[in-house]
Amino acid sequence: MITSLSIHNFALIEKLVIDFSGGFSIITGETGAGKSILLGALGLVLGKRADLTSLKNKEEKCIIEAHFELSNYQLKPFFEDRDLDYEDDTIIRREILPSGKSRAFINDTPVNLQELQELGVFLIDIHSQHQTQELAEDQYQFQIIDAIALNKDSINQYNHLLKGYKKDTAQLKALEMQFENGRKEQDYHSFLLDELVAAQLESGMQEALELVYEQLNNVELIKENLDKSLSIANDEHIGLLQQLNDVKLALQKIAGFSSAYHLLSERVSIISIEMNDIAQEIIHQSENLSQDPQQLESVNEKLQLIYHLQKKHQVATIEELLSIQSNLELQVINVDAIESQITALQKDIDISQSELNNIAGVIHKKRALAIPVLTEKWIAILADLGMPNVRFNIELKPVNHYLANGKDELQFLFSANKGSEFGLLKKIASGGEMSRIMLATKAILAAYSRLPTIIFDEIDTGVSGEIANKMGEIMKAMSLQMQVFAITHLPQIAAKGTTHFKVFKSVVGAYTQTELKKLSAEERVVEIAQMLSGSIVSDSALNHAKALLN
Repeated sequence: MITSLSIHNFALIEKLVIDFSGGFSIITGETGAGKSILLGALGLVLGKRADLTSLKNKEEKCIIEAHFELSNYQLKPFFEDRDLDYEDDTIIRREILPSGKSRAFINDTPVNLQELQELGVFLIDIHSQHQTQELAEDQYQFQIIDAIALNKDSINQYNHLLKGYKKDTAQLKALEMQFENGRKEQDYHSFLLDELVAAQLESGMQEALELVYEQLNNVELIKENLDKSLSIANDEHIGLLQQLNDVKLALQKIAGFSSAYHLLSERVSIISIEMNDIAQEIIHQSENLSQDPQQLESVNEKLQLIYHLQKKHQVATIEELLSIQSNLELQVINVDAIESQITALQKDIDISQSELNNIAGVIHKKRALAIPVLTEKWIAILADLGMPNVRFNIELKPVNHYLANGKDELQFLFSANKGSEFGLLKKIASGGEMSRIMLATKAILAAYSRLPTIIFDEIDTGVSGEIANKMGEIMKAMSLQMQVFAITHLPQIAAKGTTHFKVFKSVVGAYTQTELKKLSAEERVVEIAQMLSGSIVSDSALNHAKALLN
């Protein structure tokens, strides 16, 4: 629960420090005195956004600090999950700088607004007048039923599974689309791949085949020139070999006269040996040269296939064709792999669906059991609040699709008067009826939630007299389980509080400021008397105020 609130330089508040106790606290004050400013300050502590208009003095920063006693509310795991220091007396501080920037701290550790908002959910429920309309919203209606059904853990488990299920189904849809697109192209890719594989391509193959083709296609020209070369080398009288031999013999005769002649003789001998070797190689090449039309045709066909594939794939080399072949193999394999992924993912989805259906079934059964409990409690409380003939018919309808909190649709049907037909709560309930139903709802939920504090901001709008008295009794009963604040204009409710605060404006120098004061017993009598009779307090009003307080 909140134990103290310190406000500095916020709206009309220059400086305010106030301590709070448990039980039922009343806040009263004239319209425009600044009750909404207090709620605005608390809203900042709970993570609402702020701007420079919040600053009373634009040159100084605004500081709002609230102390919360948390020892009875099992919030340690929240702090541990977010790596925050836990203290039974936890301090939340919010600062708004003149530059417009905002800072937030939990036990002096800087936090962002989201973390502040997440903690605030566990600390205070501020119920303003317009929030009564939440009763007409499906989400809030489910929250009421699920609180009584104690469905929190089941819904958390369901939400965790649903998140994974949605992720898997989205992935499955993407894979199925990818597979369908791949399957449409797979036949063509497989044909291209088979064509390349059948060609049995190897790096360097094209150059080798082109060389063989040129040899086979020019065999006559090659033989003619080999034979001509051999004839020139081997002619008995004027052939190169004979003439080299003559040169060699001539030089050998004079080799002894000079080292230069000797060197020339050796060089001619080397040329003669090389020329003889060349002649033998020409003979060998000529003898092995033969026309082979079948081989020529085979080589030509292979080359034409290579040229065809290069033109088809718009490349110029065997290496590029081999790269395309590798890519096609990967694409064909990838389609098969996607099909395997789809099969495995579908199994996971089937398991998730089974688990979701089981948990949704548990949630539904617990809701069905909670509905009569809620309607019975509603009727009992609302009878005391001047609605003796009220009836509720809550329709819980299972659906086949997954919703955020299960597989149910919900309708709150309502009848305020005996003999009248049921209608949707949001359509036929009046503002005063909605206020009383909301108070009854909060009173019921107080027994099921462990929320430390609730603040009712003029929930009594539209009621008076004995109904207001009963509303005060209900809020007082709620305060036995939680800290309750009521901002009210009704003396019947104000008299029920264990502690009474008054909000008022005062003029200091040239400025107006809002202040909050805890009233003594005598001051309470006067305040309630003024609420009864106005600023001029009569003796009867004082006596009536004392009677209400007693």
